[in-house]
Amino acid sequence: MSTEMIRLNITLPRDLVVAMNSLTGRKERSRFIREAVLERIEKQKKREMEQLLAEGYRERVKDNLALTEEFNHADLEGWDDY
Repeated sequence: MSTEMIRLNITLPRDLVVAMNSLTGRKERSRFIREAVLERIEKQKKREMEQLLAEGYRERVKDNLALTEEFNHADLEGWDDY
């Protein structure tokens, strides 16, 4: 991530600013907002990755079942000895 800083002018509801100030103080708002935005971006990326993985698993269901069926006899091989 780049270390170059860009100043933004944002608008937030008053009650949100009051709650944020009670947690951070006026001088730490930029850091607080930066961390909140980064956390939200990471959460969104994780959600997108989980969705892609789920789609991939769903697309491979038939192949995986066929492979399981193919090796089913080998899984049970030798169990009579126990």
